[in-house]
Amino acid sequence: MTRPPDTAFEAALRRDRLAVLAALAAAIALAWAYLFAGAGTGMSASGMSHAAWTPGYAVLMCFMWWVMMIAMMLPGAAPVILLFATLSRQPRDAGHPRVATSLFALGYLAAWAGFSLVAVALQWGLERTAILSPMAGATDAVPAAFLLFAAGAYQLTPFKHSCLRHCRTPLAFLACHWRPGVRGALRMGFAHGAVCVGCCWILMGLMFVAGLMNLYWIAGLALLVLCEKTVPVGHWLGYASGVALLVWGGGTLAGIF
Repeated sequence: MTRPPDTAFEAALRRDRLAVLAALAAAIALAWAYLFAGAGTGMSASGMSHAAWTPGYAVLMCFMWWVMMIAMMLPGAAPVILLFATLSRQPRDAGHPRVATSLFALGYLAAWAGFSLVAVALQWGLERTAILSPMAGATDAVPAAFLLFAAGAYQLTPFKHSCLRHCRTPLAFLACHWRPGVRGALRMGFAHGAVCVGCCWILMGLMFVAGLMNLYWIAGLALLVLCEKTVPVGHWLGYASGVALLVWGGGTLAGIF
């Protein structure tokens, strides 16, 4: 039995999905390439060291954080972006579906840009106090253990899992927050990004434990976030990782005494 030919609408949907997938893959690949190249510092990721805090260096660090968030978070956001592209092609909202999808993704990344500003301020403060060495990792086991405990405890909170449910059910999120037009797309993208920040911000803070440019940690945390959002047992993985982080923090403190 031959397959009936696609309608013009179905063909447009397929082209949209391919275009979105290609754009996401390119953005993620470029972000990882930037990190592997040393994030604009002129050094390899393994050879990065401290530098004097100047306005230019602060901008560079903020951009590095943002690119790191793109590399780590965009894979997990792909399902909602693809779903938004499909819904934007529906007759009632099909004015500029690709523009709307681009703005939705931009809004999502804008939320993580806001997080990056906060992270840079925290990085600056940690370097000034010498409690942690963000590039090289923790200089003292006590603050490292505190961060691990804090991350583990947050992973078990109702707020974390409320945000995670939104991330794991993109259709429900879009149904509740749908706004028409390109401005609505930007607002929805930012709203989803804010929920995603609420879900994962403390995990991103763990970069201060092993070092901002520790590519093994970046890849590991990115995989954890992706699995939390997409695999069937991702909800339980959030709880399991919380318990593991609490145990890790306890083991770190036990090693001190």
